Amino acid sequence: MAVEQRRGRRIMMSAGELDAFLTEQRTCRVATVSADGRPHAGALWFAWDGTSLWLYSLTRSRRWADLRHDPRLAVVVDDGEDYGELRGVELSGTAVFVGEAPRTGEPCPELDVPEALFARKNFGLDEMSHDGRHAWLRLTPDAVASWDFRKMSAL
Repeated sequence: MAVEQRRGRRIMMSAGELDAFLTEQRTCRVATVSADGRPHAGALWFAWDGTSLWLYSLTRSRRWADLRHDPRLAVVVDDGEDYGELRGVELSGTAVFVGEAPRTGEPCPELDVPEALFARKNFGLDEMSHDGRHAWLRLTPDAVASWDFRKMSAL
């Protein structure tokens, strides 16, 4: 269960708003820490299944190497142009590697739902195609913080 948000409760998203936001957004920023303690942040597409964030990452990336060394990560998904429109979510926890790496399409029932969600959301396809360069990471967050500045006008 994720840690409850303590600050900014008046502008935090409800569970339904959070779910809708993560379902509709496409790009997140993933932060990892390398073996020498250096931070790294990069953008990735993702899928949200209502409980976990699914990241399809290159297996020959700094992100992948960082997470093999230390699986802790933080992810930010945000949206908005003007200050009063800003909204977003920060999720943090431990990455879990799921399926073969790199992914070639071997049967893995745990990936059926995230691959279908990812393919529809990002490619408009019914099923995932595999390039033999990417693999799956699952983040079931330990902590979630959200904000929706659009709620400030109602305060």
